[in-house]
Amino acid sequence: MPNPIRIRAIQGLKEGDSFTYTRQFTKDETISFGDITRDYNPVHYDLRWADLKGFKGLICHGLLVGSMICEFGGQVGWLATGMNFKYIKPVYFGDTIHCAITITKIEESGYAEAEAFFTNQDDEQVCHTHLTGRIPLTQERELIKQMINEDDPTNKLSNEKYTWE
Repeated sequence: MPNPIRIRAIQGLKEGDSFTYTRQFTKDETISFGDITRDYNPVHYDLRWADLKGFKGLICHGLLVGSMICEFGGQVGWLATGMNFKYIKPVYFGDTIHCAITITKIEESGYAEAEAFFTNQDDEQVCHTHLTGRIPLTQERELIKQMINEDDPTNKLSNEKYTWE
């Protein structure tokens, strides 16, 4: 079954479109992210350090949490040109984060803007992001449609469940 966010991209994204999805973050993901980025800040790895910084445990990398916007971008074919993150609260291993992205501006050229709000399982906002980029235009949407007709073999999220408004 094709990913519903891709289907929406084929239909044409519009101002006001909102997409939501949820993810739980693990210690293993943070360790892997640290290895990829070479970010070995002790706040992610050493409880003594996290305690000195006033956290109740080890925290996930902020950019790992913020990377949830990449899931949206990858599914709709959004080519990012800018991202502005504001981290509000820490995300701990095992936290479940809800990401809600709303497209706020689309120009004829395909330039677009969006806002993403991240909340944890306690409905507390943990992050806010302003995104800019380029959405797929007619030819690109046709290619996404062709990819789906080929069973979208490079998309590992083909069967994920999403909602949009």
